[in-house]
Amino acid sequence: METLVLVVHVLVAVVMIALIMLQQGKGAEMGASFGAGASGTVFGSAGSAGFLTKLTAALALIFFLTSLGLAVFARDAARTVAGSEFLEAPAETQGLPVLPGAAALPAAPAELPAPAAGKENSSTGLPVAPVGQ
Repeated sequence: METLVLVVHVLVAVVMIALIMLQQGKGAEMGASFGAGASGTVFGSAGSAGFLTKLTAALALIFFLTSLGLAVFARDAARTVAGSEFLEAPAETQGLPVLPGAAALPAAPAELPAPAAGKENSSTGLPVAPVGQ
């Protein structure tokens, strides 16, 4: 069904482009207004403006409806993909990027011991400020 709506949508778009290109501006019929043989045309003395305008409006309505139909199909497809179990991430990695080889990395220690006040940090050799003074 979606393919049918898409084909109709594209065909209507192409026909609308052709119809819009066929239409003439308001000033193009000035010569016909003064008796230049306009009454012998296919669409009568009024010209083709009324017919082409109505046909373009009808095609625009069909284009609008097929656009809405395609949007509904896309929404349903997005809901189907979002609800699948295939895309669900494990609870421990939600929100975090998963890198290749991440499981082989060592885990960080839960808590580092606090350095004693007034002493030097053994790993850096820098003095540690006393706490609570």
